[in-house]
Amino acid sequence: MAAEFSFADEYVGAPLPYDLPEAIPIEIADQIPIAAIATASLSDDIPVVDPIPVAKPPSTTSPTSVFENSIHDLSSELKNSSAATSDFTDSSFSSPDPDPDPDPDPDPDPDRDADRRVQKQHSCHRCSKGSRFTEKETCLVCNAKYCINCLLRAMGSMPEGRKCVSCIGSPVEDSKRERLGKSSRMLRRLLSSLEVEQVMRAERCCEANQLRPEDVCVNRKRLSPEEMVLLQSCPCPPQKLKPGYYWYDKVSGFWGKEGHKPDKIISPNLNVGGSLMRNASNGNTGILINGREITKVEMQMLKWARVQCAGNPHFWVNADGTYQEEGQKNIKGQIWSRATTKLLCSFLSLPVPSKGANPSGEEVNNMLNRNLPDYIEHRTLQKLLLTGFHGSGTSTIFKQAKFLYRSVPFSEEERESIKLIIQSNIYSYLCILLEGRERFEEESLAEKKKKQPHEPSGTDECDSVTVYSICPRLKAFSDWLLKVMASGNLEDIFPAATREYAPTVAELWKDPAIQATYNRRSELLLLPSVASYFLERVVDISRMEYEPSDMDILYADGITSSNGLTFTDFFFPPLPYEASGIDGADQQDTLLRYQLIGLHTKGLGENCKWLDMFEDIRVVIFCISLGDYDEYFEDASGITLNKMMESKRLFESMVTHETFDQVDFLLILNKYDILEQKIDRSPLTQCDWFDDYNPVSSRHRPNNDRNRNDGTTKAQQAFHYIAVKFKRLFATLTGRKLYVTSSNSLDSDSVDAALRYAREILKWEEERPSPNDFSSFEPTTLSP
Repeated sequence: MAAEFSFADEYVGAPLPYDLPEAIPIEIADQIPIAAIATASLSDDIPVVDPIPVAKPPSTTSPTSVFENSIHDLSSELKNSSAATSDFTDSSFSSPDPDPDPDPDPDPDPDRDADRRVQKQHSCHRCSKGSRFTEKETCLVCNAKYCINCLLRAMGSMPEGRKCVSCIGSPVEDSKRERLGKSSRMLRRLLSSLEVEQVMRAERCCEANQLRPEDVCVNRKRLSPEEMVLLQSCPCPPQKLKPGYYWYDKVSGFWGKEGHKPDKIISPNLNVGGSLMRNASNGNTGILINGREITKVEMQMLKWARVQCAGNPHFWVNADGTYQEEGQKNIKGQIWSRATTKLLCSFLSLPVPSKGANPSGEEVNNMLNRNLPDYIEHRTLQKLLLTGFHGSGTSTIFKQAKFLYRSVPFSEEERESIKLIIQSNIYSYLCILLEGRERFEEESLAEKKKKQPHEPSGTDECDSVTVYSICPRLKAFSDWLLKVMASGNLEDIFPAATREYAPTVAELWKDPAIQATYNRRSELLLLPSVASYFLERVVDISRMEYEPSDMDILYADGITSSNGLTFTDFFFPPLPYEASGIDGADQQDTLLRYQLIGLHTKGLGENCKWLDMFEDIRVVIFCISLGDYDEYFEDASGITLNKMMESKRLFESMVTHETFDQVDFLLILNKYDILEQKIDRSPLTQCDWFDDYNPVSSRHRPNNDRNRNDGTTKAQQAFHYIAVKFKRLFATLTGRKLYVTSSNSLDSDSVDAALRYAREILKWEEERPSPNDFSSFEPTTLSP
């Protein structure tokens, strides 16, 4: 084994100018010395490690989730931030600043931290990977670009569309407004089609993404939210509206940027902006149109349209192009009457009227049948639930609402379906009469035998003939029709064979036996009151060319969906005395869209279990027929029940349901006209609940059947009594106020007043004082 050795040589030479290092051995004592305990006075001088602040991820959470998606933890970002601290040495110590910042910022701005990170050009804003050829999605607010791997982590569930989590609630950039609602290829690859549709809808409908009204000035006046909606939802709105200053001629519909010529003709007579200024378009021709000095290009257009412009005249131009000089009544011409004028306007880059513009200027401020923007529709929808016991008139009120508030109440397909229902109902009514005729005939024969007990039966044919007997030919048709109904094939044969059997049905209806049976219709529990309306016109209804009238549709029974649920959206049109103009609070009311939901009793389910899905209802409209107090029906078990008592039971189930704990109720006591017909011959005490009804009246009744003391009729007294009974019941069950009104469902004005009363209830609810106020105002109920 080899070994290396070295030997030190002694230095011989001149003396060195410095001291040589020496190795002095350490002397170890009996114990190892330790440091002394620091005193309190020296505690401030001890060096400490200065902690490095780490940027926290933004804590902004989305208010609503467009689609269910688990957002991954952002711990990787924290790890990267922690790794960045390796530039500092662990052994660095620093003494505290003798004059520290009195208000340090413990939570640095995330945007400031993001700017500190050096981003590679065309790379992902989060992972810093990718190139200009890598597909990326851009934030609509801050222009940050994200790759497909980082998109969901950066934007989360996208409650407002393609925005970073930190940008939620911020307005979108104006240059990207055209992209709203248009999905990208990367988004379609990453999400399912349903999720993409929901994200795009949220992006379009989100109120934060809409153009802010205060950013648009029309005639030097900033728009209000209501004016913005009115401008965007008019039949001919300005396209690609951006923030800026605009001028608008309300008479002619001319629209343009302030200081420029008109570039669009929109709907006239809109109540938006201020008054039109003379120098709105910065014209210098001296010619005025509706108080605005026009530009040279517009003057050239007028000359080509053969309008006399000599002498700097002042014109008054209407929306249809007709013009006249100010102070004159005679119309001098029509600007757009010649096709060459429109062609020359295109050459001069001037607008021409479109077909969507409203030349008459009628009802432009009315929201009826207008397509509102999606973001405002959801906010202004007010839902009204219409329900009641079978036969209370809810379906008639629902149909009246469609006739009142919709320009096309029923489509051609719906009218054809109603026609088949009417023709099929005729035979259902007839079967009920035929069953009643047989029952009445048997009762009459039995009564006749009791009166003649000693005479042998069958000795005379007259003994078997009663007022309810029909001829053999009609008897054969009656037996066949009842057999078809019992087999359940009535809908299969009719209305297809309606035309063939129409003459026989007409003859059967006019037979004295059927008429005698119909006179006892109060004993036929299943026969509706509208049966005679259709049976008397059975021949006309059976024709192939029969078209149901509006009154036929109102009388028709059974026009409901398979699940007993129907709905219609509408706006309340202004009343005649409101037609002069809409502004202020009335203009806000025009933005409210109402949805009337008709719910049949079969759609309630057992114990009203389906009411949970109506949690967003604002007002419940419950209908009760005033004529039900002496009418009965048979339930599924064959027990005869009073209709008014059954309506009371259903009313109690509705008002005590937890879904409607804080919902206002409007009770419509319907069919007031039937009550007027019944009250004289059928007392109200026939209903057990009304057994204490004892109205105070004068002994000397006048000829007009009115009370001399208060001028009320029997029907009005009965109405007020029934209303008070339900109001006390409602107060006992809920401790709240019940709103009550009367109605006749076949009278359109009566239904309109009842539904407008529901709208007033909504206004009162919004204006209702808080519990801390000294007093509260509650409106009185309507009386018939």
